[in-house]
Amino acid sequence: MERLAIVTGAARGIGLATTDLFLEMGWRVAMVDRDGTELHSVAAERENVLAVERDISDPEAVSAMVADCLQWAGRIDALINNAGVAEFGPVGDTEFAMWRRVMETNLDGVFLCTQACSDALKASKGAVVNIASISGLRASTLRVAYGTSKAAVIQLTKQHAAELGEFGIRVNCVAPGPVRTKLAMAVHTQEIIDAYHDALPLNRYGSEREIAEAICFLASDKASYVTGQVLAADGGFEATGVGLPALRR
Repeated sequence: MERLAIVTGAARGIGLATTDLFLEMGWRVAMVDRDGTELHSVAAERENVLAVERDISDPEAVSAMVADCLQWAGRIDALINNAGVAEFGPVGDTEFAMWRRVMETNLDGVFLCTQACSDALKASKGAVVNIASISGLRASTLRVAYGTSKAAVIQLTKQHAAELGEFGIRVNCVAPGPVRTKLAMAVHTQEIIDAYHDALPLNRYGSEREIAEAICFLASDKASYVTGQVLAADGGFEATGVGLPALRR
């Protein structure tokens, strides 16, 4: 029977690249997103996918999502908790409403989806891959809500790995560094791009496909003895700490 992966935030970016790689691997994919217009547009261009328009920060919507997937495929083999929101700003300007928007999707959504899929994943001895961020491993300016949410996702990954491992469920996390998405390229000035390149040992942004490769590896049987781990797909950003880029010239 074909395996099923649920990919949240699948309408664009890393989620869409991950969907395409799973399809290449012969899996079926339930593409979950709250942006119905974009979701149905990209899903219509692909075979062996189910478009599931749901908000993963809503417990009832998450329960409905799981029911949709099980009705369609009869099983769940991998859950990719990719959906997230990025809102940045100084600590003093971070209103509680913004804090909650970030936490509801980035953290609550991961908790809700993993909990709701647990029974099906126990049956398949499946895998969960959470998408955090390099901002969850190292602090930086303007990311008090975003960075904290991603750090919490890393801890939640380890909590779930510790508790669900006895059922054969593996839970891991990918922490992307700077990625050349359409959104990033639209908002990053040339100065920001140059600064990132200086700080990254590989001297470049990553691609959506490169992050998808890490995600699908952790979801696959090739990582059958890997759980509770955080894989920073970041061009070496986290490993170098603050660094002194000027010394490399």
